[in-house]
Amino acid sequence: MRIHIIEDDLAVSDALATVLSVLGHAPLCYPDAESFLAEPAPDSEDLVIVDLGLPGIGGEEVVRRLELSEEPPRVIVISGHSKSKLERKLPQFASMTVLRKPLSFPALAEHLN
Repeated sequence: MRIHIIEDDLAVSDALATVLSVLGHAPLCYPDAESFLAEPAPDSEDLVIVDLGLPGIGGEEVVRRLELSEEPPRVIVISGHSKSKLERKLPQFASMTVLRKPLSFPALAEHLN
């Protein structure tokens, strides 16, 4: 499993990458959706951690594009908004894992497998 982190806040991205490295993963980090989408699509076994508040192409659009894949990867959405607010605004997030910032790394670790 490859883990892709799409996060424009370098401090958040770096912290995620550090924690995931300690847990035995080698995450790939992208500062924006455009650089992520320019790479080969993730496999169905992969995990994509995406911030909804990205500049340019937003996290919502990344999630929509991933959902259109033949075999979409697993997605964890990260956001400063509450899950209930996201569910009201974007019903498709109701079935996804949504982690609020600031992130709880034990909560993240729970969702890796």
